[in-house]
Amino acid sequence: MRALAAMLPLLVAACGREPAPRTSAAVPAPAGGVEVRAGDDLQAAIAAAAPGSVLRLAPGEHRGPIVIDKPLVLWGPRDAVLRGGEGSTLRVVTNGARVAGLTIAGSGQRFDLMDGGVHLQGEDLVLEGVTVRDALFGVLVERCKRAIVRGNTVIGTGIPAMGLRGDGIRLWETSDSQVVDNEVRDSRDLVVWYSSRNHLQRNRVTRSRYGTHFMYSHDNVVEDSEYVACEVGVFVMYSHDVVLRRNLLAKAGGAAGIGIGMKEAGNVTVEDNWLLANTTGVYVDASPLDPAHHNLYQRNVVRFAEAAISLHSSLQRSEFTDNEFRDNGVVLKVGGQGDALGCTFAGNHYDEYRGYDLDGDGRGDVPFAARRLSTQLEGRYPELALLHGAPAMAMVDLVGEVLPLFAPRQLLVDASPRLSPLAMTWTPEVGHAR
Repeated sequence: MRALAAMLPLLVAACGREPAPRTSAAVPAPAGGVEVRAGDDLQAAIAAAAPGSVLRLAPGEHRGPIVIDKPLVLWGPRDAVLRGGEGSTLRVVTNGARVAGLTIAGSGQRFDLMDGGVHLQGEDLVLEGVTVRDALFGVLVERCKRAIVRGNTVIGTGIPAMGLRGDGIRLWETSDSQVVDNEVRDSRDLVVWYSSRNHLQRNRVTRSRYGTHFMYSHDNVVEDSEYVACEVGVFVMYSHDVVLRRNLLAKAGGAAGIGIGMKEAGNVTVEDNWLLANTTGVYVDASPLDPAHHNLYQRNVVRFAEAAISLHSSLQRSEFTDNEFRDNGVVLKVGGQGDALGCTFAGNHYDEYRGYDLDGDGRGDVPFAARRLSTQLEGRYPELALLHGAPAMAMVDLVGEVLPLFAPRQLLVDASPRLSPLAMTWTPEVGHAR
């Protein structure tokens, strides 16, 4: 069974199917409390409850929208459905409240008002084991501190125009919070904007636009998560001190498909991730921008991409160490006639390396140099990308190999390439293992 689990990423890429949706564990009912039957006035029950009370929803439909404005617990089984139709179906505007277990269905449809299933505002709020469906936005966490969003399932509209979907989970000016063990599918983005010191762990995002999108958000961690069949796995923009660790990013397809993207992002650590069957494995645009920042990419596996690494222009102050680049169209693609000679490449494994190891230390005795004439021409003339993979471009590369007059220039140099990849596997239970 463990061997089959370790092959999950390859199976995803080969058979074209995403892993089956997981089901979050039901949240146990709290002790005591007041039962609210289906059809009762839930807002009146909240108004009558003392701070610290427990309200238990009975199975059936309950009418929304409602507002929780005092610290209390609202719990229900999955078949207790809070149904809304205007505005946000459930708003929590207090400190210390907990919502757990129930299903929230429907919401208003106004983007300008951010209509959604759940809207949290306050400190020390908990949203746990809740299913949100048929809502414009799923879960909005706005101006919160120490919020916990755990074990929820958010099902988006799935309409083809992804820009017209609402975000599955949206953090806005939120800090010191946890987004853990959630499943988001058929949504737009999982957004972290103007939000710092948050921990995102063991989430799964499928068939969405951005698996996770950072903007102006610092000191955040994303680890042990799965992003499958999104247009972009994780994109870090205008943010610094972000860690992306032990994540699976697979099947980001189409012309804009990117596993991990960076734009003007610094002090980012990208380690122990699997990037499989994405159009572009890692895309970098002016990152890092701050001269005091550096970025580190280490022990990542990048396979089945058209370009393992794609740079918008020349790159500096970045280190690529002990990564595996295998079964890709090209290792490196650079726009604007740039290169990656200002970066450190050390100890990576390249399946196209043709060298030898006379001293038996597992490292090549001659450097690996990425150079390909067709890639160089595409960087200068982007329209040539339409011929990518065509026989004509293969002939261009052949000319670049045999005629010194047309020899392509170097794009990167790794002085100590590995002759064999690191022994790394992925399992959904433990992430990376060696």
